[in-house]
Amino acid sequence: MIDIENRFKRWLQGAGPRPPLGTWLMAAAPATAEAMGHTGFDFLVVDMEHVPIEVADLAHILRAIGCTPAEAVVRMAWNDQVLIKRVLDAGAQTIMVPFIQNAEEARQAVSYAKYPPHGVRGVAAIHRSSRFGRATDYLKRANDEVAVILQVETPEAIERLPEIAAVPGVDALFVGPGDLSAAMGYIGNIAHPEVQALIEKAAKDCHAAGKPVGIVGPNPEMVRRFIDYGYDFAAMASDIAMMTGRASDWLGTLRGSQPAPTPAAAAAY
Repeated sequence: MIDIENRFKRWLQGAGPRPPLGTWLMAAAPATAEAMGHTGFDFLVVDMEHVPIEVADLAHILRAIGCTPAEAVVRMAWNDQVLIKRVLDAGAQTIMVPFIQNAEEARQAVSYAKYPPHGVRGVAAIHRSSRFGRATDYLKRANDEVAVILQVETPEAIERLPEIAAVPGVDALFVGPGDLSAAMGYIGNIAHPEVQALIEKAAKDCHAAGKPVGIVGPNPEMVRRFIDYGYDFAAMASDIAMMTGRASDWLGTLRGSQPAPTPAAAAAY
């Protein structure tokens, strides 16, 4: 029997590394994804919202991550029924849906990711997720193994967080600090005290609702602060941010100049 267990979903439920640490993939390159997967990150976020990754590209990137110890989290471009179906069929097991504002949008996202009777995901027997039909129990287990993470990215969404978290089938929430700071009038400044206060409140509200919550930060110091707030899993920066940051540092050393600072918003996806 071919196993389709979703390790990341088990981690959300309390097993495995605590907290799981990841990074964002912005390069849209299988080689970079594979390299980052061997670096020690627990999970890698494949971003289809802000990166020109199509479903065919995604399959190649998921294959590359599958050669490593890391788990893949696919950030959807939008809360779209057809796209979610295609991404799941392409091999994703954990999806993250951006800009969820209320419980109705949360219910839609869950329904798109689940087969009937719990959702409306279209059924196919042969695709990457079913190991091309060799995982003969895929259709019976998929609803339990697919993980749905919903992003809350505005003050209004965080205000409605308890009702969003209460929707059956929501496995975790994820706070988007970049969009949150922009919606609060502090675009590019996730360190603003008012933004930080709402980020901290969101973690407390998620735990009160009984759901794990994740976030992304631009550097180890900010991520450590988020973990201290109570965040259960966290991503740090991105492949591109780390590459360009290291390149800038080394060039600055050789040229005897100070490298340009990395913007705080660079990893606040």
